[in-house]
Amino acid sequence: MSARPGELPRWVDYGLLPAINVTAAFLVSGLVVLAIGENPVEAVRIMLAGALGYAEGIGFTLYYTTNFVFTGLSVAVAFRAGLFNIGAEGQAMVAGIGVALVCLAFDGAPWWLVFPFAFAASLLFGAAWAFVPGWAQARRGSHVVITTIMFNFIASVLMVYLLVNVIGKPGAMSPETRTIAEATRLPLMRDMLKPLGIDIGASPLNPTFLIAIMALVLVWVMIWRTRLGYEMRAVGINPTAAVYAGIDPGRIVIVAMLVSGALAGLLAVNEVMGVQHRLLLEFTAGAGFVGIAVALMGRAHPAGIALAAFLFGVLYQGGAELAFEKPKITRDMVVVIQGLVILFAGALERMVRPALERLFAPRAAAAAAAES
Repeated sequence: MSARPGELPRWVDYGLLPAINVTAAFLVSGLVVLAIGENPVEAVRIMLAGALGYAEGIGFTLYYTTNFVFTGLSVAVAFRAGLFNIGAEGQAMVAGIGVALVCLAFDGAPWWLVFPFAFAASLLFGAAWAFVPGWAQARRGSHVVITTIMFNFIASVLMVYLLVNVIGKPGAMSPETRTIAEATRLPLMRDMLKPLGIDIGASPLNPTFLIAIMALVLVWVMIWRTRLGYEMRAVGINPTAAVYAGIDPGRIVIVAMLVSGALAGLLAVNEVMGVQHRLLLEFTAGAGFVGIAVALMGRAHPAGIALAAFLFGVLYQGGAELAFEKPKITRDMVVVIQGLVILFAGALERMVRPALERLFAPRAAAAAAAES
């Protein structure tokens, strides 16, 4: 494919630019660590060792990565259709209600029997919660950013009502359901890997990680190898031109939001059926919002999202180890470091781009002209 004027080569756009942004974020984070009297090099060493230095740490890192893959893909699919879905948090919450209802209804049944129904419930409930914002954007012109923000709050209130008044554990002080029977829970990867001589300790990694990998592949196929993906990209780039090509932008907006909500809903399988074994009020732990940063950093491409989700998995797991090893670097400081990565990868993404365009875009345009 020929490069358009001003367009960066792919290796710069998808590789070099995110690497520069992440490096800048870590340099600023190092200054923050230095300001409180700690050695930033030592802090990075502890963070990497905690996330990747031993098998149990890797297990926790991949567990966090699983959640971020689902929410990152959710945001990315909407991006491709020109939508900014920031409602993955609410869509995952509502999907959690669906997964919990299925697991509690079949409580005690073998997990392999319950899993297909829980999986379908996560997709359906997540997609259903994204339908109204998508329909309102497509048919009534309501901006999806506003409606998905509202739906995040509505989902939170709905969770409180249901956990307190309808499906909550009787007599419990905290808003949560009763615990799912052991037979109905997803098996842990540690039990599967032990016969192979691999010990990942007490990490909560479960087969949902494999579903995350499949989701990455399937989304790539959908976006770049199907007619639906072509129509999504056409609407995302130029809705007016898409109409001339015979595409109904309203239909594509609704379908993109349904797919986006369904992907966010898969987080509930990992958390409710695989790790928490009950429905908790804030089981999503902000993963829906992290998905926005993952999609931005990953350039809305499944390969980039896999890398970005893994980076945030390292930050979450390594950050917990860092807060434990260095009491002066509190958990809040780790959140600041994560926030800086989001800031440089998202809001300041165009800070370096103009310089790279001046450096690389003329070469790309010349190469394209030589090919034509």
